[in-house]
Amino acid sequence: MNKTKKRALLIVWIAIVALLAAACVLTGLGGEKAETIQETMRDAVLHESNQISLFGLKEVNPALISGMVVTVVLLVAAALIRIFAIPRFKYVPGKFQMVIEQVVGLFDNLAKSNSPWRHGFLGAYIFGAGVYIFVGTLFELFGFQVVTTSGHSVALPAPLSDVNAAIAMGCLSYLIIMSGGIAGNGVRGIGKTLKEFSLPISMSFRLFGALLSGLLVTELVYYYIHLSFVLPVVVAVLFTLLHALIQTYVLTMLTALYYGEVSEPSHKEPKKAKAEKAQTAA
Repeated sequence: MNKTKKRALLIVWIAIVALLAAACVLTGLGGEKAETIQETMRDAVLHESNQISLFGLKEVNPALISGMVVTVVLLVAAALIRIFAIPRFKYVPGKFQMVIEQVVGLFDNLAKSNSPWRHGFLGAYIFGAGVYIFVGTLFELFGFQVVTTSGHSVALPAPLSDVNAAIAMGCLSYLIIMSGGIAGNGVRGIGKTLKEFSLPISMSFRLFGALLSGLLVTELVYYYIHLSFVLPVVVAVLFTLLHALIQTYVLTMLTALYYGEVSEPSHKEPKKAKAEKAQTAA
């Protein structure tokens, strides 16, 4: 790149920065907020005022609508892939087949490495949970608008930014871990699983806290108009992508790890070996 092009590019960037600065100054001069920042962030957590009518039957949190939409989209996508794509898979994979195989192989290897004794159902579960968390977290980037019962327009958030959804995911993962313990060790597996009684709480609130923090930071940036030109885009994309990757990995890894631990068969020592150990100790 010669000097003339470099100068032209520099001038363009300076002009863009100057234009954004002028816009920030002009838009930050007037206008009152409909609600305070405390009310905005409180409602982002509790959803007390911005609720949506569910087919006219009941007022629900926006995150429930997000969860239903994400679930339907994933089920339809899975059906289409199974019916139209998988029968056409070849020995030499194409791009789409390679992506599918890499994603499935990632979770399958995660299950095998952490639970070598029982990993068939585990691989299927962490694949489903991981895809739901990842797609559900990215869902908020689309900014689909809905009208609340009070007449305001709000964007649908990530499903797991609602504490109820996060608790449901954590408890479901805990039950899957317990099923692995029962399958591997019978009644003893229940006892081994119940030792980690705080696991569903930690899994739920880790997931909820991470996703909620990104939502609150984005709400905070959007609230102040003089920051809401370029910065929200960067903040939203970075926080959302970061949380989608990290929380998908953390929950699936914890589930696979504890599942492998409680499903490991308990090996009883033969009586002769026990007698020999007792004699040696004596």
